[in-house]
Amino acid sequence: MARKSKKKKDPFVCPKCGTRVSEPKKTWQLVSPLPDSKGRITVTVMGSFECPNCGYKWRGVVSKIKIGNDEVEVEARGKKKEIKDEVKRKSEVQEAREGEVIELDLDEIEKEFEGEGV
Repeated sequence: MARKSKKKKDPFVCPKCGTRVSEPKKTWQLVSPLPDSKGRITVTVMGSFECPNCGYKWRGVVSKIKIGNDEVEVEARGKKKEIKDEVKRKSEVQEAREGEVIELDLDEIEKEFEGEGV
């Protein structure tokens, strides 16, 4: 018996009459409680739609955003876009901003205090 393949349906098309809707009436976000295999958290943006032609109401996934490990992946309307360079550049700028590293040896500090007789 052949398996049915899951075809991604466009959430902006009415499942009853096939009319295309321009935007959802309402949107909300769902955050996954567990990270994926790469350690990223998935934020799913859901939307409720209403067909202007037949009045049918339905819900669907508007987009998914995966955030973590110095990268952001956005999936919307069947297209994926990864943003890595911008996040890495920002982290490099933060590292460049860090001040001078000062190392202190506790033995030397203790000897200085012993010499002063404190």
